[in-house]
Amino acid sequence: MRLILDKSYLYQFLFFLCIGVSYLDNFELTYAVWSLVFLLTLKKSYSLKIIQYISYFVIILLIGIVVLLFKEYKTYYIFRDFTYMTKPIIGFFVGYQICKNNFNQTFKTLVYTGFLIALIHLGALASGIIFDNARSVNDLRYAGGYFSDFEIYALILLLFHDKFEIGLTTKRLRLLTLIIGFSSFMYLARTNFIQFVILFVAMKGYFKINKTSIMVVSSLITFVIIGYSTILYINPKRNGPGIEALLYKIKIAPNEAFKTKIDRDDWKDFNDNYRSYENITTVKQISRSGILSVLFGEGLGSKIDLKQELQLGDMKLRYISILHNGFMTVFLKSGLLGIAIYLYSIYLLFKQKKSKIPIIQNINLLLVGTGVFLIFSNWVFMGVYNKLDNKSILIGLLFCYIEMKNQKNLSTPELNQE
Repeated sequence: MRLILDKSYLYQFLFFLCIGVSYLDNFELTYAVWSLVFLLTLKKSYSLKIIQYISYFVIILLIGIVVLLFKEYKTYYIFRDFTYMTKPIIGFFVGYQICKNNFNQTFKTLVYTGFLIALIHLGALASGIIFDNARSVNDLRYAGGYFSDFEIYALILLLFHDKFEIGLTTKRLRLLTLIIGFSSFMYLARTNFIQFVILFVAMKGYFKINKTSIMVVSSLITFVIIGYSTILYINPKRNGPGIEALLYKIKIAPNEAFKTKIDRDDWKDFNDNYRSYENITTVKQISRSGILSVLFGEGLGSKIDLKQELQLGDMKLRYISILHNGFMTVFLKSGLLGIAIYLYSIYLLFKQKKSKIPIIQNINLLLVGTGVFLIFSNWVFMGVYNKLDNKSILIGLLFCYIEMKNQKNLSTPELNQE
């Protein structure tokens, strides 16, 4: 008796592998796995749409390479920048190629991948609580991870399961929603809370300008202002007990990435607003280098001088080549031209071709929400250039699904008559 496995299982496993490896916080391993899967799933042909979209990221990379030809940088930093700048390009291809082979199970694969990641996260949390006595917000996040964009996408798909034709039983739907929802909350990450709201509002269609959307968005803004004012009134302290640590991070959020003056001698001010310090230092350094650097950046291998040695992660560094801010990273490597191209790539997510097919309409709404979130994500977490980010895979997958769904619709007379 011969055991025959559906080929789609292999591609589902490869998808989980690509998403799961990004949670290990090992950039070299993530890049290696993505590259391997890219080669294993390589296609003979690609749609013009995905090639055009990827070309914008290739152009950003090429600008950095051309500028590099007129500079002298260490090989290590050049190679490191090259891998960071090509990671989203590989991700777009991987998502597109896997969807080509797993079209009928696309959204179930997304949901079950999110479910497995949630189980692993909750297991890590339980281990931290039982064996390491993790109780504070900081300890829980250290034990389980700091954010999980993918789980939020899986949760949104479950909440809008009818719009994505996922086809789960009510019992299973509730179980998956409960586990993924609880896991997502337990990251206690400001960015994930914001991401959830953005994607939820997008799926409701409230980013389209009309009377209803204006009322809803206005109400949401009012709620945020009142909530933030309440937090300011409570005045939570740094490293406070329980949820107070999270409230403190929410309190400092508006200044954290936008503050224009930072006292380097005040460790609290410097630590709380370090992202802003990176941005300020980057702008000053490039501005001093002249108009060509402002327009085209300083190329792959370029670094920012932080003026002092800092403990970043597990290393002490004075010079950094990759920043927290995605826009500033592109500015450093490819200048204002690179930023303009990057922003245009985000804008394209808002400008998907209109369709009469319901599921494509809903995917377009999800892409709109992704575009809005990427603007925020790039400002605080490097967007698709982040070493932990996997949204490039998701975007490539959704582009492919739209393409294949349109092709299937054209080849099905009954659907055309509708």
